Amino acid sequence: MPTRTARTAWNGSLQEGEGQVELASSGVGTFPVSFPRRSADDAGGVTSPEELIAAAHSACYSMALSAEIARAGGTPGSLDVSADVSLGPDPAGGFAITGIALQVRGRVEGLDAAGFEKAAQAAKDGCPVSKALTGTTITLDAALA
Repeated sequence: MPTRTARTAWNGSLQEGEGQVELASSGVGTFPVSFPRRSADDAGGVTSPEELIAAAHSACYSMALSAEIARAGGTPGSLDVSADVSLGPDPAGGFAITGIALQVRGRVEGLDAAGFEKAAQAAKDGCPVSKALTGTTITLDAALA
């Protein structure tokens, strides 16, 4: 399997500095980052590590869930997945990712609500990004649309 690469060019201090995150493997874009925008309620057009983790988690989980639905005998029609990644103070000092909330609404043929929930939980446990993020609490809200 391939290795994917992203790069960040950072200039300045934590509070006054800023950077550019480049999705180098795909070449699809370069995005601004800054700590003041990272810790503000309004991102103001600037991304953050938490948003990038949320993007990775929602994409990975979608793929894992489509596989679990098929494994359970269903046919995935559409999946609408969101991941909310929270940043907060770390009791040991600094900051930490304090939780990830996955939400999925799916249109699926061949599975009832209980079958969908079972597939959704298996996908949460089996998704490679979920596995990489085991140091934080990941919750799941799954339902058929």
